[in-house]
Amino acid sequence: METMSTAEKTPDTIEGTALPTFDPSKAAAEFRAAAEKGVEQSKEVLAKFKAGSEEAQKALESSFETAKAVGSDLSLKTIAVLRANTEAAFSHFEALVAVKSPSEFVELQTAFVRKQVETAVEQAKELQAVATKAVVDVSKPIKSAFEKAVKELKVA
Repeated sequence: METMSTAEKTPDTIEGTALPTFDPSKAAAEFRAAAEKGVEQSKEVLAKFKAGSEEAQKALESSFETAKAVGSDLSLKTIAVLRANTEAAFSHFEALVAVKSPSEFVELQTAFVRKQVETAVEQAKELQAVATKAVVDVSKPIKSAFEKAVKELKVA
């Protein structure tokens, strides 16, 4: 078996094993292709980010508009409750002025307090319903945008 001497070894072979040759033109083409692919992927990511940002902005704007409208509803409901309570208090005061005996006073006062407690419970339920609806309405656009973004991420 013949062995190659050190002088006979060429740069392309070492002890019978061929080494790949470096071709600068192929390397430049591969580098260019990788760079172009990276640029394309960056453009896609930026486009998705831009679309997502625009959707998030629209969702926030929608939420702010809804919050404004719902805030008005809640304010009007609160004003209506305050007005009803004030009118009830004035009516009660007028009735108290016309009282002729201590027993009539106690009876009138007891009935008023009972009625006010019942009214307060009903008003609290109504305000809670309006507030709950407000939270749902205000958060709906943001929740929808978030769910859409999550679905798109799962698809990608």
